[in-house]
Amino acid sequence: MDTGNPSAPSRTQSRIAGKNHPHAGGLIHDNVRHTSRFTVIGNHLAQHPELSGLAIGLAVYIQSLPAGARVDIRTLAARFPEGTTRIAAALRELETHGYLRRTRERTGNGRIVTRTVSCNQPGHARGAHTQHPRSTPRPNKTTPKPLPPVPTPSYPSPTLIRQATDLLADLHRQDRRLLLSERDAAHLAPGVAAWLEREVTP
Repeated sequence: MDTGNPSAPSRTQSRIAGKNHPHAGGLIHDNVRHTSRFTVIGNHLAQHPELSGLAIGLAVYIQSLPAGARVDIRTLAARFPEGTTRIAAALRELETHGYLRRTRERTGNGRIVTRTVSCNQPGHARGAHTQHPRSTPRPNKTTPKPLPPVPTPSYPSPTLIRQATDLLADLHRQDRRLLLSERDAAHLAPGVAAWLEREVTP
C-alpha cells in the first residue's frame, strides 16, 4: 500500500505570514539593468523629504536632458500639464535646495538671458564635471543671421499659434535631434499654424 512521503508537510498546513512571503503587502522591484538612454539619480533627490513630487519629477527630467536644452518655465509648461504657476513654484523649490542655479546674464549683443545650472549633488563645488553645451555661442557684436521666411495663417488666432507652438515644443519627444530653441519655435509657429489652418493634421 502506498503510504506517501511521511516527511511532506500537510497540504492544509498554514503558511507563516512574513516568513514564506517577506514582501507580502510591500514593494517588489522588477528591475532590468539599463544599458542605454538612462540617467543616474541619487536617492537624496528621489527620496527628498521636503521636495514636492512635482519638484522631484522636474529635477529628474532636467537632469536627463542634454546640455544646452531649454528649461525655462514656458518650455516646461509646454511639456507638462501642471501649468506655469506650479512649475515656477517647483523650480523655486529646487533652487532653495540647491538642485538648480538660475542667473540672468547679458550677452555680447545686449540680450538678457537666463542661465540654468542643474546640480545632481547639491553642495559639491562646481568643477570639471559640470556639463556645458558643446556649442555654446560666444558673445559677439555681430547681429544674428536672419531666419528664412515662413508662411503665415490667414487668421492667426492665439489658440492656433499656441497649438502650433505646442506641436513644435513636443517634436523632441519624437526625435531628440528636433529640440528647437525658443527663437526658432517662435519663428516657425506661424508657418505651422498656416498648415493647421488648412486642416493638416499634426
